[in-house]
Amino acid sequence: MCGIIGMVCKTNVNQSIYDGLTVLQHRGQDAAGIMTCEGHKLYLRKENGLVRDVFKTSHMINLRGNCGIGHVRYPTAGCASSSEAQPFYVNSPYGIALAHNGNLTNAEQLKKELFRDDKRHINTESDSEILLNVFAHQLQKSGKMDITKEDIFDAVANVHQRCSGGYAAIAMITGYGIIGFRDPCGIRPIVFGKRESKLGTEYMIASESVALDVLGFELIRDIAPGEAVFIAIDGSLHTRQCAKKPVFSPCIFEYVYLARPDSIIDNIYVYKARLRMGDWLSKKIKREFPRHDIDVVIPIPDTSRTAALSLANELGVNYREGFIKNRYIGRTFIMPGQQLRKKSVRQKLNVIGIEFKGKNVLLVDDSIVRGTTSQQIIHMAREAGARKVYFASASPPVRYPNVYGIDMPAASELIAHNRSIEEIAAIIGADRLFYQDLEDLIDAVSKGKTKISQFDTSCFSGDYITKDVTEEYLKKIAAQRCDSNISKQSNEGRDVMGL
Repeated sequence: MCGIIGMVCKTNVNQSIYDGLTVLQHRGQDAAGIMTCEGHKLYLRKENGLVRDVFKTSHMINLRGNCGIGHVRYPTAGCASSSEAQPFYVNSPYGIALAHNGNLTNAEQLKKELFRDDKRHINTESDSEILLNVFAHQLQKSGKMDITKEDIFDAVANVHQRCSGGYAAIAMITGYGIIGFRDPCGIRPIVFGKRESKLGTEYMIASESVALDVLGFELIRDIAPGEAVFIAIDGSLHTRQCAKKPVFSPCIFEYVYLARPDSIIDNIYVYKARLRMGDWLSKKIKREFPRHDIDVVIPIPDTSRTAALSLANELGVNYREGFIKNRYIGRTFIMPGQQLRKKSVRQKLNVIGIEFKGKNVLLVDDSIVRGTTSQQIIHMAREAGARKVYFASASPPVRYPNVYGIDMPAASELIAHNRSIEEIAAIIGADRLFYQDLEDLIDAVSKGKTKISQFDTSCFSGDYITKDVTEEYLKKIAAQRCDSNISKQSNEGRDVMGL
């Protein structure tokens, strides 16, 4: 899960990209970067940390040009070192930079091919650098000194043929403009929009529509699966479908947790989808617990608030805020290392004791991944005097790893893997546990004006939409990216929280 931005404007884009990245900070808190282009010269600043910490006045002054891309990252593949902050850059051909959200499932094979056949060296463990070099090599094959938009689209088409997995990317080609493209399944989100200025029309590409909103851009639409959008340096916009057989299957977890509630993704309002998740979950609770004794519904801030509110209304139970969040602590789910996650929960949340004392409380969260946070929060509720603590998840049990850009690397780390609902409830300490049914989640998200006929639900169902994910592959990434390895890397001289 990362956030990406690309802009071609009539004046300097540095401040606009900075402002857009702060709105996408929820998608990654590990590192941030901006690269701009002025004429044929590129300017780069990237480092570990939050956007506000990475960019100071001196850096912003040096980021000159009316064309640029930006990135906020949390680590999935590879380690969490500053050398893997994005955008990445290659000087051949033309000078190309790339910012990427997602994960390539055939990265290891591509890395070998790039070295053996394309004579390209990969310097990091990041699959984003691999994606950049695949695109650069395909563009270089045109053999031209001056390329056209069709040459750029052809390069993207070849990327789709070589790369597998989930990827939304924005590349900047020095002197030509920026190109945004999305994998043929449309797993990760990416949108584009326009803004009218006194000097003419300006264009922007971003992970979520909220980044467009805050900068006064009008949302045009999402980039379709397999499609590419090219914004030339002169401000002209061009689009082309570059995949032979795109299959629309966006990641449903974007609507559950990753995206901001005020975003619109693939013509679906995230806020409305989460309201419907609460409605459907309340119906399940009524079926399974018709004579419930719930006194109050309390959300785990922030993502679950919307679903908890509609759930409480449907149950006819009071909705209350029982936890106050320290907004200077990052999202625990996307922190590298289990030790850091455990430590941060009590730093992040504090209880309002009066809302718990002597009450039967239903806590609502968007999902339960490792269970560490849920376990500690339930313990905090009991310490505050709750008589009974029930727990509800707005999503189904997360039983399988996600391989398309979300940090769920090892099945053994997932509390729901190979466990019953009763076993999970016992581990986290809940008196009763309710999960959303997968069919209800799909209905809650897809209801409305959307052309989506299927979603990637792999972390719930184990059905990987790209059809190339084997047991061997899952075992390999579990070994490479398990928490013990990440913790070891994190302790070797870096502050993993970036705070």
